[in-house]
Amino acid sequence: MLLGASLVTLLPRILPLIVLSRIRLPDWGLRWLGHIPIAVMSALLAQELLVSKGAFSPQPVALLSAIPAFAVAYFTRSLLGTVVMGIAATMLFRYLSSLLALS
Repeated sequence: MLLGASLVTLLPRILPLIVLSRIRLPDWGLRWLGHIPIAVMSALLAQELLVSKGAFSPQPVALLSAIPAFAVAYFTRSLLGTVVMGIAATMLFRYLSSLLALS
């Protein structure tokens, strides 16, 4: 069972690598492939920030936390700095929203 599951998981990852390593892709194909990580990240971020329980429902704390995280990402290009800023901003805005809810 483990061997079969490993084979089914490994083959779709290895075969394209083997085939594409022997083929020279045209420049337009390489440029197109360069956009895939940006498109995937944008889709993941939009879903996390704007969708809740399968419906469009912007999350205020997430949206507020994203602003400083995006700023750090833009100005520093540092993944670690962006993650740390996002976590810190989320903690701060959750704390502030809990204070405001208690008042």
